[in-house]
Amino acid sequence: MQTVLIIEDEKDLAELLSFNLEREGYKTVIALDGAEGLEAVERVQPDLILLDLMLPGMFGTDVCKTVKKSEKSAHIPVVMLTAKGEEIDKVVGFEVGADDYVIKPFSTRELMLRVKAVLRRKAPEPAATNIINVGGIRIDTERHEVTVNGDEINFTTTEFKLLYTLVMRFGRVQSRDVLLRDVWGYNFVEDTRTVDTHITRLRTKMGNAGDMIKTVRGFGYKLEVQ
Repeated sequence: MQTVLIIEDEKDLAELLSFNLEREGYKTVIALDGAEGLEAVERVQPDLILLDLMLPGMFGTDVCKTVKKSEKSAHIPVVMLTAKGEEIDKVVGFEVGADDYVIKPFSTRELMLRVKAVLRRKAPEPAATNIINVGGIRIDTERHEVTVNGDEINFTTTEFKLLYTLVMRFGRVQSRDVLLRDVWGYNFVEDTRTVDTHITRLRTKMGNAGDMIKTVRGFGYKLEVQ
């Protein structure tokens, strides 16, 4: 049974989330502030974290940074829950390592779909070999490690899956809708700017090698060697 840690200071909302998640077959743990949440991450090692952005004492962004900096918890996907829906807020959330971003108020059905989608993409699709080399990119699918021109790069689960998808479809243009479906697991209409934000993060982390990710204006992206 997969465990979801809910870090949310509104007790009624936290309990409602817990009820709906447990009805879907998940085990849940509730933390009502950031410090309690970080202690629960260490103690429980959950499969996914639902994290409110506005927490007493410690912002959700700081909690997310701490989770992603620790070797023990960096692999745990984080879904941020927030009333802030501006583009810059989403960008900040993704920059600190969030795997998804859900704006309050949200429907229970939407959140359950998001949770399932994020958990599905925790691991990459199986490949014929554990090691994939394209240009200066080397992906070890078993160890979940990526090196670019010999330097190891730390990617979030979503960033890893996005890069892996582009590498496995080398030279083929992928539309934003296709990437949302295959990387994020969305089967419903979603803001495709999420894809653009993650592509920007990939390029930044990869340095000069990020130029291999080409924008196909008005459609999507592809990866090709210079």
